[in-house]
Amino acid sequence: MSSFPIARLRRFRRSEGLRGLVRETRLTLDDFVMPLFVGPSPIPNPDLPGLARHSVETVGDEVDDLVRLGVGAVILFGIPEEKDEDGSGAWDDDGVIQRALRVLRERQPQLVLLTDVCLCEYTSHGHCGVLADGEVDNDETVSLLARTAVSHVEAGADAVAPSDMMDGRVAAIREALDDNDFETTPIIAYSAKYASAFYGPFREAAESTPAFGDRRGYQMDPANVREALRECELDVDEGADMLMVKPALPCLDVIRAVRDEFDLPLAAYNVSGEYAMIKAAAARGLLDERQAALESLTAIKRAGADVVVSYWTKELAAWL
Repeated sequence: MSSFPIARLRRFRRSEGLRGLVRETRLTLDDFVMPLFVGPSPIPNPDLPGLARHSVETVGDEVDDLVRLGVGAVILFGIPEEKDEDGSGAWDDDGVIQRALRVLRERQPQLVLLTDVCLCEYTSHGHCGVLADGEVDNDETVSLLARTAVSHVEAGADAVAPSDMMDGRVAAIREALDDNDFETTPIIAYSAKYASAFYGPFREAAESTPAFGDRRGYQMDPANVREALRECELDVDEGADMLMVKPALPCLDVIRAVRDEFDLPLAAYNVSGEYAMIKAAAARGLLDERQAALESLTAIKRAGADVVVSYWTKELAAWL
């Protein structure tokens, strides 16, 4: 039997004040992380300003702006001046990320500095690990990722985020950090990272497009969700402190499934293709960028993410 007209759900939709009073999901800047690209020289990106590239010398100014706006965390991606087969620039003490970390640690000591731990930006072939007979060698790659993570923490990183999708890398990184007296450093595991079509603008900005083949041999099949839960379970067992799902918007069901299954903090990466689509549609006058961005970010939070990595973080700071 209907309860109308006693139950009128529109009553709390009548004004912005009433809607805000009963809003279930709220966006707060404390939950957002801004990705930053650091390379040999700054390269602007007028169409996608969130994917502009900074140099070690200029990234400090960008971070000053972010802190002034209230952004509390960034994640750094490095583009070295030279690449090689093994991606040795990833763990170089004088590497681009290591130098940027030292600059930012001194300049903004309160800012949370996260680093992406992967080899794809550093290898000449663009894959996320070292190659053996044309395939990524999982175990050899894992040892280099652990070495990279230690070098990042030594340079000032607050947490490391392995994004490579190699089996066993969380355990190896945990062991390496602990052996170097960094047992208090958290690991943010890209646990469910799919082989997605939505990474295109990132790969251009990070110069990490594979020279041959693709990453389906190590990144997840977008059709699978039970496998994502297995990946998360393994990462929890290996010592991950936070889980991550990437990409975000095509994987809202995965975010919800992970949230329901695990109690660890959960991040979601609102990736470059998601950002670029809305930017492009807004540029053509097809939708309102701010409204579409806020709706998208709210959906990611509503699905269960505690932390959102997003190229809208700087603009979100101004909107909020």
